[in-house]
Amino acid sequence: MPKDATPKITHHGAVTGVTGSCHQYQTANTNVLIDCGLFQGAESDRPLNAFDFAVPEVNALIVTHCHIDHVGRIPWLIAAGFRGPIYCTEPTAALLPLVLEDALGIHIPDDADLVEKALARILGQLQPVPYDQWHPLPNGETELRFQPAGHIMGSAYVELATESHRTVFSGDLGAPGAVFVDPPQAPERADVLVIESTYGNRDHEARAERKTELGNSLKRALADGGTVLIPAFSLGRTQEILAFIEDLLHEQGLIHPDAFQQGMSSPLPIILDSPLALRMTQAYRHLLDHWRDSMRHKRGAGRFPLAFDQLITIEHHRDHLAMVKRLTSSKQPAVVLAASGMCQGGRIMNYLEAMLPLPETDVFFVGYQARGTLGAAIQSAQPGDTLTVNRHKVPMNAQVHRLSGFSAHADRAGLTNFCTDIPEPPAEIRLVHGDHRVKQQFKAHLAERLPSTNVWVPG
Repeated sequence: MPKDATPKITHHGAVTGVTGSCHQYQTANTNVLIDCGLFQGAESDRPLNAFDFAVPEVNALIVTHCHIDHVGRIPWLIAAGFRGPIYCTEPTAALLPLVLEDALGIHIPDDADLVEKALARILGQLQPVPYDQWHPLPNGETELRFQPAGHIMGSAYVELATESHRTVFSGDLGAPGAVFVDPPQAPERADVLVIESTYGNRDHEARAERKTELGNSLKRALADGGTVLIPAFSLGRTQEILAFIEDLLHEQGLIHPDAFQQGMSSPLPIILDSPLALRMTQAYRHLLDHWRDSMRHKRGAGRFPLAFDQLITIEHHRDHLAMVKRLTSSKQPAVVLAASGMCQGGRIMNYLEAMLPLPETDVFFVGYQARGTLGAAIQSAQPGDTLTVNRHKVPMNAQVHRLSGFSAHADRAGLTNFCTDIPEPPAEIRLVHGDHRVKQQFKAHLAERLPSTNVWVPG
């Protein structure tokens, strides 16, 4: 391939939906992957070890961030013969082993030695790269640079540059107002931009007021003596929700027990019931140097956004089962955060099975629910409908709330600005990581804003 040729980009995931992110970038001497994620929801029937490219020929893997739909198949990539370096940011290097240990424990739960060996190999291939520094890929022809993506701790968009061409892979872009990370800035150049489009057809509502909205919603929900269930991704969303709740407790008293129920003998329990989320929260505390300035100042002033007094953490499974039983029978007001965020497994499933039939239960969705997930089914269910939870038929009587302002993804305005703020419009923009209808609508929107750019949808 001549030096001035456009790199070949092949999309192996995040094409027909929002999960399984995996993209291949090839030049004459470069053959790298950007992410290697797990398929979820309607796409979850795809085999973990089925790769439609020659794995041993891949020179390197570049990780944008460590959500499972971007990294979940890395162990199977290595098992298929990948031996190159795994490039990521420094915070991602700290968080990635926790995510993959959990994923491996789910898929091969009875072989701890195999999990340990797989993790050791992954750690041996990890090569952290600081933000905003060009780093040569193994062949020396192409350079890599990470820029903050504003999505979760350690998230980055990826710039790949040759002598005459620059390609940008957005990974997942964050929205303004994230708690721990600053919002992304558009790249200085992108000849080809591969961008996510999860919320490409709508803007987030009430994002500026989301803390107040959360507090008021919690007051209303807890007034009837029930439990608020918040299915939350263990990485990113859980830590943000905890920080908002700490703000509400410390600054405004919006969910102080006396605000909604007189005579309560103890403070409102905030229960974090997810071993992975607990480990991630502990890791966030150790990554204090990477927090945005406003959060570091709170911590310096003696605040504890991720370790406040009313926070109860549950690690052991027997304690989890006891808590489900206690809250179901006692009708004690409580807030429970548990994974998984799309209700596709994890401890939230036992809470849902026990509590969806109860009309005093409130389920708060604070993130995207992909097609085919239980979370999407709960959102669309009507009172009296029957849902399948843990393979059991469960009547749906709980109240459901959707708080869109808590999304960690950029909305249409944010995605559009990322594209249009590039000084010279890209020659080509590829839309991935979105449902088909959303991508088509966002394509039409961008075509109006960037008439000289070829905007298209792979697949």
